[in-house]
Amino acid sequence: MNPSRPSFVCSSCARVLRTFTKPQATRQFSISASTRINDSVPEDPAQLPRWRQTPPRLQQPVRLRPRSEPSKLWRVNSDPEKLNAVYDSFLGPIAGNIRGRDLLDEQTKWLATTHKSHEHGHQGFNDRLAYLGKRILDLQCSLALLSAPIPLHTAELPSDEVFKHAALKGLENITPFNKTTVLRKDRLSALASRHGLDKVVRWKPRDPENLKLSGFDAVLAQTIFAIIGAVALQKGGEMAAKTARERVLAPLGLR
Repeated sequence: MNPSRPSFVCSSCARVLRTFTKPQATRQFSISASTRINDSVPEDPAQLPRWRQTPPRLQQPVRLRPRSEPSKLWRVNSDPEKLNAVYDSFLGPIAGNIRGRDLLDEQTKWLATTHKSHEHGHQGFNDRLAYLGKRILDLQCSLALLSAPIPLHTAELPSDEVFKHAALKGLENITPFNKTTVLRKDRLSALASRHGLDKVVRWKPRDPENLKLSGFDAVLAQTIFAIIGAVALQKGGEMAAKTARERVLAPLGLR
Protein backbone atom coordinates (compact mmCIF):
# COMPACT_ATOMS: atom_id res chain seq x y z
CA MET A 1 0.00 0.00 0.00
CA ASN A 2 1.47 3.35 -1.08
CA PRO A 3 2.03 5.84 1.72
CA SER A 4 -0.30 8.77 1.65
CA ARG A 5 1.23 11.99 0.39
CA PRO A 6 1.22 15.11 2.58
CA SER A 7 -1.58 17.54 1.95
CA PHE A 8 0.77 20.32 0.94
CA VAL A 9 2.22 18.33 -2.02
CA CYS A 10 0.25 18.62 -5.26
CA SER A 11 -0.40 15.65 -7.53
CA SER A 12 2.15 16.76 -10.17
CA CYS A 13 4.93 17.10 -7.60
CA ALA A 14 4.00 13.74 -6.15
CA ARG A 15 4.45 12.05 -9.54
CA VAL A 16 7.89 13.63 -9.92
CA LEU A 17 8.89 12.54 -6.43
CA ARG A 18 7.76 8.99 -7.09
CA THR A 19 9.89 8.92 -10.25
CA PHE A 20 13.05 9.91 -8.37
CA THR A 21 12.38 7.65 -5.40
CA LYS A 22 12.14 4.42 -7.39
CA PRO A 23 14.62 1.62 -6.55
CA GLN A 24 18.08 2.28 -8.04
CA ALA A 25 18.65 -1.25 -9.36
CA THR A 26 16.87 -0.53 -12.65
CA ARG A 27 18.64 2.79 -13.12
CA GLN A 28 22.01 1.24 -12.40
CA PHE A 29 21.32 -1.48 -14.96
CA SER A 30 20.50 1.07 -17.66
CA ILE A 31 23.66 3.08 -16.95
CA SER A 32 25.93 0.06 -17.10
CA ALA A 33 24.26 -1.06 -20.33
CA SER A 34 24.86 2.31 -21.97
CA THR A 35 28.48 2.19 -20.85
CA ARG A 36 28.96 -1.15 -22.55
CA ILE A 37 27.41 0.17 -25.75
CA ASN A 38 29.60 3.29 -25.81
CA ASP A 39 32.74 1.17 -25.64
CA SER A 40 32.04 -0.15 -29.13
CA VAL A 41 30.89 3.16 -30.59
CA PRO A 42 33.57 5.26 -32.35
CA GLU A 43 34.64 8.57 -30.87
CA ASP A 44 32.30 11.50 -31.23
CA PRO A 45 33.74 13.81 -33.93
CA ALA A 46 32.67 16.82 -31.89
CA GLN A 47 35.01 15.72 -29.08
CA LEU A 48 38.08 15.15 -31.26
CA PRO A 49 40.89 17.74 -30.96
CA ARG A 50 41.53 20.21 -33.77
CA TRP A 51 44.66 18.47 -35.03
CA ARG A 52 42.74 15.21 -35.66
CA GLN A 53 39.90 16.52 -37.79
CA THR A 54 38.80 19.43 -39.93
CA PRO A 55 36.08 21.46 -38.17
CA PRO A 56 32.69 20.81 -39.82
CA ARG A 57 32.16 24.49 -40.62
CA LEU A 58 35.40 24.54 -42.62
CA GLN A 59 34.42 21.58 -44.79
CA GLN A 60 32.98 22.19 -48.24
CA PRO A 61 29.41 20.90 -48.60
CA VAL A 62 30.07 20.19 -52.29
CA ARG A 63 33.41 19.12 -53.78
CA LEU A 64 34.46 21.58 -56.48
CA ARG A 65 37.29 19.56 -58.01
CA PRO A 66 37.17 15.99 -59.28
CA ARG A 67 38.75 13.40 -57.03
CA SER A 68 42.39 12.59 -57.65
CA GLU A 69 43.47 9.42 -59.36
CA PRO A 70 44.20 6.53 -56.97
CA SER A 71 47.89 6.72 -57.90
CA LYS A 72 48.03 10.35 -56.72
CA LEU A 73 46.33 9.87 -53.36
CA TRP A 74 48.53 10.94 -50.47
CA ARG A 75 48.20 9.51 -46.98
CA VAL A 76 49.86 10.98 -43.90
CA ASN A 77 50.84 9.47 -40.59
CA SER A 78 48.14 9.10 -37.93
CA ASP A 79 49.97 6.80 -35.51
CA PRO A 80 50.91 8.60 -32.25
CA GLU A 81 53.50 5.97 -31.34
CA LYS A 82 55.32 6.49 -34.63
CA LEU A 83 55.40 10.23 -34.00
CA ASN A 84 56.64 9.73 -30.44
CA ALA A 85 59.48 7.52 -31.66
CA VAL A 86 60.66 10.32 -33.95
CA TYR A 87 60.60 12.85 -31.10
CA ASP A 88 62.56 10.40 -28.94
CA SER A 89 65.18 10.19 -31.66
CA PHE A 90 65.42 13.91 -32.35
CA LEU A 91 64.94 15.46 -28.89
CA GLY A 92 65.75 12.61 -26.52
CA PRO A 93 69.49 13.20 -25.95
CA ILE A 94 69.10 16.84 -24.90
CA ALA A 95 66.75 16.22 -21.98
CA GLY A 96 68.77 13.72 -19.96
CA ASN A 97 66.46 11.13 -18.43
CA ILE A 98 63.34 12.68 -20.01
CA ARG A 99 62.21 11.14 -23.27
CA GLY A 100 61.80 13.40 -26.27
CA ARG A 101 58.09 12.62 -26.47
CA ASP A 102 57.59 14.04 -22.97
CA LEU A 103 59.07 17.47 -23.73
CA LEU A 104 56.00 18.64 -25.66
CA ASP A 105 52.29 18.08 -25.16
CA GLU A 106 50.24 16.03 -27.60
CA GLN A 107 48.75 18.94 -29.53
CA THR A 108 52.08 20.72 -29.97
CA LYS A 109 53.80 17.58 -31.21
CA TRP A 110 51.26 17.20 -34.01
CA LEU A 111 51.15 20.91 -34.77
CA ALA A 112 54.94 21.15 -35.17
CA THR A 113 54.90 18.41 -37.80
CA THR A 114 51.93 19.72 -39.80
CA HIS A 115 52.50 21.84 -42.91
CA LYS A 116 49.90 24.33 -44.07
CA SER A 117 49.30 22.28 -47.23
CA HIS A 118 47.73 19.52 -45.12
CA GLU A 119 43.93 19.82 -45.26
CA HIS A 120 44.34 23.41 -46.50
CA GLY A 121 45.58 24.41 -43.05
CA HIS A 122 42.24 23.63 -41.39
CA GLN A 123 43.84 21.39 -38.77
CA GLY A 124 46.45 23.94 -37.76
CA PHE A 125 49.96 24.32 -39.16
CA ASN A 126 53.47 25.12 -38.01
CA ASP A 127 54.25 28.46 -39.69
CA ARG A 128 54.45 30.51 -36.48
CA LEU A 129 56.43 27.89 -34.61
CA ALA A 130 58.82 27.69 -37.57
CA TYR A 131 59.27 31.47 -37.63
CA LEU A 132 60.34 31.48 -33.97
CA GLY A 133 62.53 28.41 -34.37
CA LYS A 134 64.32 29.83 -37.41
CA ARG A 135 65.22 32.99 -35.50
CA ILE A 136 66.69 30.88 -32.69
CA LEU A 137 68.62 28.67 -35.10
CA ASP A 138 69.95 31.70 -37.01
CA LEU A 139 71.24 33.23 -33.77
CA GLN A 140 72.96 30.02 -32.66
CA CYS A 141 74.45 29.64 -36.14
CA SER A 142 75.89 33.16 -35.96
CA LEU A 143 77.38 32.50 -32.51
CA ALA A 144 78.93 29.25 -33.72
CA LEU A 145 80.40 30.95 -36.79
CA LEU A 146 81.76 33.72 -34.59
CA SER A 147 83.79 31.24 -32.56
CA ALA A 148 84.86 29.19 -35.58
CA PRO A 149 88.45 29.53 -36.87
CA ILE A 150 89.02 32.01 -39.68
CA PRO A 151 89.81 30.35 -43.04
CA LEU A 152 93.48 30.63 -43.98
CA HIS A 153 92.79 31.60 -47.58
CA THR A 154 90.95 34.78 -46.56
CA ALA A 155 92.62 37.87 -47.97
CA GLU A 156 93.76 40.37 -45.35
CA LEU A 157 94.20 44.10 -45.67
CA PRO A 158 97.33 45.82 -44.39
CA SER A 159 97.37 45.94 -40.60
CA ASP A 160 97.63 49.73 -40.55
CA GLU A 161 94.30 49.99 -42.42
CA VAL A 162 92.25 47.60 -40.29
CA PHE A 163 91.15 48.09 -36.71
CA LYS A 164 91.66 44.84 -34.80
CA HIS A 165 90.23 43.91 -31.44
CA ALA A 166 89.84 40.62 -29.59
CA ALA A 167 86.06 41.07 -29.46
CA LEU A 168 85.92 41.29 -33.27
CA LYS A 169 87.84 38.07 -33.87
CA GLY A 170 85.84 35.75 -36.09
CA LEU A 171 83.49 38.46 -37.30
CA GLU A 172 84.52 37.73 -40.88
CA ASN A 173 82.80 34.37 -40.63
CA ILE A 174 79.33 35.84 -40.13
CA THR A 175 78.26 36.45 -43.70
CA PRO A 176 74.96 35.68 -45.41
CA PHE A 177 76.77 33.21 -47.66
CA ASN A 178 78.23 31.24 -44.75
CA LYS A 179 74.92 31.09 -42.88
CA THR A 180 73.05 30.04 -46.00
CA THR A 181 75.64 27.36 -46.71
CA VAL A 182 75.34 25.87 -43.22
CA LEU A 183 71.52 25.97 -43.10
CA ARG A 184 70.78 24.88 -46.66
CA LYS A 185 67.40 23.25 -47.07
CA ASP A 186 68.82 20.07 -48.53
CA ARG A 187 71.16 19.64 -45.54
CA LEU A 188 68.35 20.18 -43.05
CA SER A 189 66.14 17.81 -45.03
CA ALA A 190 68.78 15.08 -44.89
CA LEU A 191 69.11 15.61 -41.13
CA ALA A 192 65.34 15.38 -40.67
CA SER A 193 65.15 12.19 -42.73
CA ARG A 194 67.90 10.67 -40.59
CA HIS A 195 65.59 10.93 -37.57
CA GLY A 196 62.49 9.75 -39.47
CA LEU A 197 60.70 13.10 -39.75
CA ASP A 198 60.01 12.41 -43.41
CA LYS A 199 57.72 9.55 -42.34
CA VAL A 200 55.57 11.56 -39.89
CA VAL A 201 55.34 15.08 -41.32
CA ARG A 202 51.81 15.88 -42.50
CA TRP A 203 51.65 17.73 -45.82
CA LYS A 204 50.12 17.49 -49.29
CA PRO A 205 52.61 17.43 -52.19
CA ARG A 206 51.67 18.96 -55.50
CA ASP A 207 52.91 15.86 -57.29
CA PRO A 208 53.08 12.71 -55.12
CA GLU A 209 55.33 11.10 -57.73
CA ASN A 210 57.96 13.84 -57.44
CA LEU A 211 58.35 14.95 -53.83
CA LYS A 212 61.51 16.96 -54.40
CA LEU A 213 59.83 19.07 -57.06
CA SER A 214 56.89 19.55 -54.67
CA GLY A 215 59.19 21.18 -52.11
CA PHE A 216 59.85 18.32 -49.72
CA ASP A 217 63.21 19.77 -48.63
CA ALA A 218 61.59 23.06 -47.63
CA VAL A 219 58.82 21.25 -45.74
CA LEU A 220 61.29 19.18 -43.70
CA ALA A 221 63.48 22.21 -42.99
CA GLN A 222 60.43 24.10 -41.76
CA THR A 223 59.52 21.16 -39.54
CA ILE A 224 62.92 21.34 -37.82
CA PHE A 225 62.44 25.08 -37.28
CA ALA A 226 58.97 24.43 -35.85
CA ILE A 227 60.19 21.81 -33.37
CA ILE A 228 62.82 24.24 -32.07
CA GLY A 229 60.16 26.94 -31.76
CA ALA A 230 57.85 24.55 -29.91
CA VAL A 231 60.62 23.65 -27.45
CA ALA A 232 61.25 27.36 -26.86
CA LEU A 233 57.60 28.03 -26.04
CA GLN A 234 57.16 25.06 -23.71
CA LYS A 235 60.62 24.53 -22.20
CA GLY A 236 62.28 27.92 -22.52
CA GLY A 237 64.96 29.55 -24.64
CA GLU A 238 67.88 27.75 -23.01
CA MET A 239 66.52 24.33 -23.95
CA ALA A 240 65.69 25.55 -27.47
CA ALA A 241 69.21 26.93 -27.93
CA LYS A 242 70.65 23.62 -26.75
CA THR A 243 68.44 21.80 -29.25
CA ALA A 244 69.64 24.05 -32.07
CA ARG A 245 73.31 23.59 -31.15
CA GLU A 246 73.41 19.88 -30.34
CA ARG A 247 70.71 18.40 -32.57
CA VAL A 248 71.05 20.60 -35.68
CA LEU A 249 74.32 22.54 -35.91
CA ALA A 250 76.62 19.86 -34.46
CA PRO A 251 75.43 17.13 -36.89
CA LEU A 252 75.91 19.65 -39.71
CA GLY A 253 79.56 20.07 -38.70
CA LEU A 254 79.34 23.41 -36.89
CA ARG A 255 80.30 23.29 -33.22
